[in-house]
Amino acid sequence: MELKIKHFSELTVSELYEILKVRQEVFIVEQNCAYVDADGKDKNAYHVFIEEDGKILAALRVLDKGVSFPECSMGRILTTKRGEGLGRQIIVYGIKTAKEKFGADKIKISAQVRARGFYEKQGFVKVSDIYLEDGIEHIEMEIFI
Repeated sequence: MELKIKHFSELTVSELYEILKVRQEVFIVEQNCAYVDADGKDKNAYHVFIEEDGKILAALRVLDKGVSFPECSMGRILTTKRGEGLGRQIIVYGIKTAKEKFGADKIKISAQVRARGFYEKQGFVKVSDIYLEDGIEHIEMEIFI
């Protein structure tokens, strides 16, 4: 397994393809949720991913302040191999990237309600009421770093 942290402009075509492919598999197909994944935010993001033999095992993107929220944020957080600690690892690397690349002292995420417990274990706290995003219940969560 190899950790990669790359700005969008540094991604190879193959890496970008694999990131988009796995996001579609997890968020659109697996969750049966039609939404536009290519939302224009990737171009300014740092992409943090764990790869093995060209396959993405975990990924997220880190966005600077003012892109999704006034605070630095992370999104499109996923793992393809659940129960192996990759979710925790990718969050740790995402937090480190936000701090190093954007000077973040706080990170906000829009989390699916069903994943609240996972994010709380990583140190995030709920800061909003439940709202619908693409037909799925979400909450905003923050962590101070």
